[in-house]
Amino acid sequence: MRVPRCYTSQPLKQGDLISLEEEPAHHLRQVLRLRPGHPIILFDNSGDEYAASLEQVSKQQVKALLAQRLRQEAEAALGIHLLIGISRGERMDLAIQKATELGVNRITPLLTNRCVVKLDDKKRRNRMTHWQRVLVSACEQSDRCRLPLLDEPLEITTALSELNPELGLLLDLEGAQSLAQITQPQNAVSILVGPEGGLTPDERALAKQQGFTGVRLGPRVLRTETAPLAAIAAVQTLWGDFNDG
Repeated sequence: MRVPRCYTSQPLKQGDLISLEEEPAHHLRQVLRLRPGHPIILFDNSGDEYAASLEQVSKQQVKALLAQRLRQEAEAALGIHLLIGISRGERMDLAIQKATELGVNRITPLLTNRCVVKLDDKKRRNRMTHWQRVLVSACEQSDRCRLPLLDEPLEITTALSELNPELGLLLDLEGAQSLAQITQPQNAVSILVGPEGGLTPDERALAKQQGFTGVRLGPRVLRTETAPLAAIAAVQTLWGDFNDG
């Protein structure tokens, strides 16, 4: 059985006894039904991962004793920033989950003209909390030790005006180039994809004005949750950590 792996926002240090936050505590106590003495793995957002064991499991709290540091995850050689139009429920969840597993460093949900999802303040807060949980769970599953940065949803015009990408890729069926024709970036790439209905001509034009290059991913029409994942995998294969062994 695989040793359970949990994220904590607390800094980790060998020998410390820490009380876990509500979500990992609930998962270990109620879902996995673990008992004191069971080994677990904890990681924080510094890249550190520690072996630990459960010292207390009760309704009030779950405590873990930190043993040795197992590893320190290196920073990614290629930074990948995904800017994605907000889509309905499970589609957005899937995109965030799989993009995290594939190694993106930053995710910016975009409000575009063709977004069918409308967010008031309460819905925005709820979505951010939910997406953060999806992201954390994906890190736990995929052995990542650093969480991608999840931005608050932004209007596409605002997001693009604040961005000066080293390499910006606009996923576009009408793109003039394929990924194989793009010059390799030194440090980072930004990938822009629209919601279910795609980006409007004005939004595509604005993206190109801000330095994005339209690229096509073959002849097929990919769904909004599929296109960014295909692009991230291709970018990781061409220039990223898929070749690290």
